[in-house]
Amino acid sequence: MVKNIKDNPQNEFTEKLVIVKKVSKTVKGGKNFSFSALVVVGDKKGRVGYAKGNAREVIDARRKATEAAKKRLARVPLKENRTIHHDVTAYSSSAKVHLRMAPMGTGVIAGGPMRAVFECLGISDIVTKSIGSSNPFNIVKATFEALDQLSSPRLIAERRSKDVSKIIEVRNKFTS
Repeated sequence: MVKNIKDNPQNEFTEKLVIVKKVSKTVKGGKNFSFSALVVVGDKKGRVGYAKGNAREVIDARRKATEAAKKRLARVPLKENRTIHHDVTAYSSSAKVHLRMAPMGTGVIAGGPMRAVFECLGISDIVTKSIGSSNPFNIVKATFEALDQLSSPRLIAERRSKDVSKIIEVRNKFTS
């Protein structure tokens, strides 16, 4: 019997390895080497997560990071399933990221660590800028801080006890 790919829940996620670093710990007998892996996991439909895994072998570090990232998935509101609803800025340590919504056809304009997040998230149009630290761990963390700040018009309407059409109407007035 042939298994359908959709039947396997492991295939619903896209996994991107952002960086693997060799780390060492100096102990009494010498140095212990291990590997640290940063992995981003997403379903390309608005859910994404990231995690770091440490192990003596690269494969084990990647596996640990992937399992931890799948447990920490976050939902991100997307506009038309292709971009974000509004511009946002966030920090993590000395890493600062700007995320800007983009018109259809722009593509993903982002650096390596941020590009992995957006590909796993399913965003196809976005403009980003990373300022300050080039540390991939901090850039990914700052990107997730920015994604946490995003709100959809539906969420804003619920908070204000208004109709969604009123929120979109006011928003369109200011953007045109």
